Amino acid sequence: MTAQLNARGDVAVLVPAAGAGVRLGPGGPKALRLLAGEPLLVHAVRRVAAAPSVRMIVVAAPAADVEAVSELLTPITPVSVVAGGAERQESVGRALAVVPADVPIVLVHDAARALTPPDLIESVASAVRAGRPAVIPTLPVVDTIKEASPEGLVLGTVDRSVLRSVQTPQGFQHQVLAAAHAAASDPLTDDAGLAEKAGIPVTCVLGSELALKITRPLDLVIAEALLAHGPF
Repeated sequence: MTAQLNARGDVAVLVPAAGAGVRLGPGGPKALRLLAGEPLLVHAVRRVAAAPSVRMIVVAAPAADVEAVSELLTPITPVSVVAGGAERQESVGRALAVVPADVPIVLVHDAARALTPPDLIESVASAVRAGRPAVIPTLPVVDTIKEASPEGLVLGTVDRSVLRSVQTPQGFQHQVLAAAHAAASDPLTDDAGLAEKAGIPVTCVLGSELALKITRPLDLVIAEALLAHGPF
């Protein structure tokens, strides 16, 4: 079943949310951990739903929590919920499978980037709409980066001017993402990596400081502080 959010939109957003979130500490699935009293997934989906171009949202939830996640998100917006896989790549593939062929743009978004502004979602979608086959939001790397040996010996300093920190949502022409997943042999950490491996050009657009990934307990503290000074 597909859930229509905006019949005039041309974007489907896939939210893989089946991960355990081990680095966040003990607890349930990462996407269901609380931020300011609400699950990360609720924050993320609320912001995705606020983007005018979004026609539908598909969440890949832990298999045991599909019904509960559907009930959780229904008061916010119509969402399709599928059972995620053991790996992120599998979860994205399962979510992509329910997107109709007539939706031309597909974005993949981390539930852990719970404060991502709708404007960033629109920026990525707009770049795909303009003809870019794959688009990622990025920020310049601000730290000095050293290359080191396994023993901890510094081998050199990397030129940070050519480095970028990658965020989500990552955007794709529908057929490009489908082909990249179909051709995938080894699991990668993001969908842009699949596109790169398939020889598809990937374009960077400016990301957002608010699209931080909530991975460690400290990230939750930072996100709480941002919300306290919101609204976001």
